[in-house]
Amino acid sequence: MKDNNALKQVAEMAKLADSYVSAWGDEAKVSDETLLRLLASLGYDTSNDQALLKSAEKKHKKDVLDPVLVLREGEPAEVALNLGVSARESEFSWRLETEQGEVLEGYLQSQIVRDERAEGGPLVFTLPNDLAWGYHKLIISRKRRKAPYEMTLIVTPKACFKQSAMEQGKKMWGPSVQLYTLRTQHNWGIGDFGDLKQLVADVASLGGDFVGLNPIHSLFPANPEGASPYSPSSRRWLNILYIDVSSVPEFALSAEAQQKVGSAEFQQRLQKARDSHWVNYSEVAELKNSVLPMLFTEFKKRHLDKNTDRAQAFLNFVEQGGDSLVHQAAFDALHIDLHSQDSNVWGWPVFPEKYRRFDNTAVQKYIEEHQDQVHLYMYLQWVADTQINEAQELAEEKGMSVGLYRDLAVGVADSGAETWADDGSLVLDASIGAPPDILGPLGQNWGLPPLNPQVLQATGYDAYIKLLRANMKHCGSLRIDHVLGLLRLWWIPKGEDATQGAYIYYPVEDMLAILALESHRHRCSVIGEDLGTVPDEIVDILRDAGVHSYKVFFFETSEDDGGYISPAHYAEQSMSALCTHDMPTLRGFWHCDDLKMGREIGLYPDEKQLEALFDDRLKSKQGILDSVAWHGYLPEGVGRDASQVPMDSYLSEALQLHVAAGSSTLLSVQLEDWLEMDKPVNIPGTVNEYPNWRRKLSMNLDEIFAQEYVNRIAKRLTEVRLKASK
Repeated sequence: MKDNNALKQVAEMAKLADSYVSAWGDEAKVSDETLLRLLASLGYDTSNDQALLKSAEKKHKKDVLDPVLVLREGEPAEVALNLGVSARESEFSWRLETEQGEVLEGYLQSQIVRDERAEGGPLVFTLPNDLAWGYHKLIISRKRRKAPYEMTLIVTPKACFKQSAMEQGKKMWGPSVQLYTLRTQHNWGIGDFGDLKQLVADVASLGGDFVGLNPIHSLFPANPEGASPYSPSSRRWLNILYIDVSSVPEFALSAEAQQKVGSAEFQQRLQKARDSHWVNYSEVAELKNSVLPMLFTEFKKRHLDKNTDRAQAFLNFVEQGGDSLVHQAAFDALHIDLHSQDSNVWGWPVFPEKYRRFDNTAVQKYIEEHQDQVHLYMYLQWVADTQINEAQELAEEKGMSVGLYRDLAVGVADSGAETWADDGSLVLDASIGAPPDILGPLGQNWGLPPLNPQVLQATGYDAYIKLLRANMKHCGSLRIDHVLGLLRLWWIPKGEDATQGAYIYYPVEDMLAILALESHRHRCSVIGEDLGTVPDEIVDILRDAGVHSYKVFFFETSEDDGGYISPAHYAEQSMSALCTHDMPTLRGFWHCDDLKMGREIGLYPDEKQLEALFDDRLKSKQGILDSVAWHGYLPEGVGRDASQVPMDSYLSEALQLHVAAGSSTLLSVQLEDWLEMDKPVNIPGTVNEYPNWRRKLSMNLDEIFAQEYVNRIAKRLTEVRLKASK
C-alpha cells in the first residue's frame, strides 16, 4: 500500500489494533496484510485506498438514531440524534414502548440537554430516569416523515446476580467435572444426565454447594469422535449423547426398545463400553442411536397423535426453540444421512454444493421430505433439556446454594449447525485464537469463527442475548470460557497461523451490562475464566460487573519474589481451584507426568527448554511446600524437601484445605485429585498425540462416595469453608 494512513484510519474505525503488547512485554506490530484481510472479512472493500475509505465511510455513516443504546441503572438516559443543523426540534416527538407494556411519550423540545450540531456532533435529549430493567423500544417521529426512527433501549442492573448465600459471605465448594468421565453401572459407556443427578445428590449430602460441568453444547452426532466440548456445532443446543436413555419416559413404554436393550448381545456391548478405560464415542453413539429413534416412535404414537399434555410440552419447546432449533435438527438429520453414504463427510464445508447453506432450496426441500428425521432431533434436544433441568431442580431441592454451573465455550466450530445457518452474525473468514506466548511460541488457532461486533450492535446484540439465554437455563452459575473475549479477541485470517493475527475490540461495557440483565433474569451468577495475558483495563471492569474471577493456585504468585500468594489474599469475588481440565492432575503436576508425556509425544523438541521446565517445576513444588507449611496446613510426617516428597493423599488434602481456607467465594475441586489419578483429561496443543476428552474417572460414583477418604476430605472442606465464611 502506498499510503498507510487510509489503512490505519479504517482499522481504527473498525476497532482493529495495529499493534499489541506481547507476552514478553514489548510492542509487536501487526502486518498490513493481516489488517487488510481482517477488514475484508468484515466487509470493507480493500481493493485500493480510495475504495477502502469509501466503503468505511458508508459502513460507519451514522443513522439519525443508533440501532441500540445500553444503559445501566442510574445512568442518565441520554439519547443522541444525528441531525443536520437545519432540522427543527419542534418537528420531533418520542414514544417509548417498554418491555413491561407501558407507553411513555413526549416532545423532544422540552427535553433537550445538549446541542452539539454546530461542531458536527449530535442533538442530545433525555428520557425519564427511572426506567425498568429490560428491552424497550424507542420510536422517534418527525412531522411530514412517513417512517419513524427506531432504537432498542436496553436498561440493565449495574452488576451480575449473586445468590443470597454469596451476598451473605458464605464460602462454598464443589467438584468441577467433565460429565463424560463419570462411571456408573447403569450408564451406557459415557457419563450422562442420570449420573449427574446421582453426583448432585452425593455432593449435596457432603456439604458441597455446586457441581461444575464442561461445556455440554451440541457436538456432531454424525461424527461422535469429534469430542472436544470446546468446538461445538452450536452453543445454543445440547449434546444429545448425554441423554440417560433408560430414564426417558418412553423407554418404559416401548417393548421394542426394552427387548433390544435386554438382549444378551446388547448387554455385553454395554458392559464393554462401561469397562473401557477411555470413552469409546463411536460405540456409545451407535448404542444410543439404535434405541432413541424407537422412543420417538413411541412418543408419536402415545402423545403426538393424541395431543396429550406431554405432546403439548414438546410443541411449546419447539415453538420457543424457533429457527435455531430447526437449524440444529435439520443439520443433524442431513449430516447423519450424508455421513452414512460417505464417512468422510465431517461437516458442511464438504456437503454437496446444494446443501452447503441452510437457506438453499435443496435444504428446505430435504426438511420437508425428511420431516420425521428432523423432528427426531428436536425431540432429542427436548429430552436432553428436560434431563438437565431435572438435575438443577434436584440440586435446589437438596439445598445447594448454586447447583449446576455450566460452561460457555468461546466459540463454535466452523463446520457445524451454527455456521451453516449463519445470518451474518459470525465472521466466517476469520478464526479466533491466542497470540504467541512463552508456553506457546507459535500462538494458538482454535478454528472458531468470531461474532461480528458491528453486526452485534446493528442487531441490538440479538445473537449474544439468545446465546446467554440458552446457557443460563437450568443452572445456578455460568462460567464464561476466555471472558477476556468480551473486551477483545485475537482474530486470525482464515488459513493463516496464529502469528498472523490481530486484536479486535468488542463493545465490552454493553456486553457486560446485558450479561448482568440476563444473569438477574435467570438468577444465575457468573464466573469469568480470566487466565492468560490479562490486559489491565479489563480487571476492574469485570470486578465492577460482578463477574467472579478465576484463581488457579499454581498461577497465583507474587510479582516481587515469585512466591505463592496466600489464598487468604485472593479476591473474594472469585472461584479458586488447584487444577483445571487444561492442566495435569495434582499428582500429574507433582510427579511431572505432563512434562514426561510432553517429551514422549514431541511437544518439547528443545531439550534445554524442557530441562528448564523441570527445574522450574521443582522450584514451584518447593515454594508450595514452604507456603503450605508456613500457613500450618502441612501434616506431620510430610517432608519439607520437595525433591523427596511424593504426592499422596495427605499432601493432596493439605493443598486442598490450604486453598479452601482462602477468601474466594467458590472453591472448585476435582474428583481426579480425590482418586489420586495421574492422567490428564486434555493436553492443550495436541490433536492426535493423546486421546483428549476421553479419559474416564478410575472408579464408579458408588465406589467413590463409599470411600472413607472421600467422605473425610469432603467433611473437612465443608468445615474449613465454613470457618472461612464471614
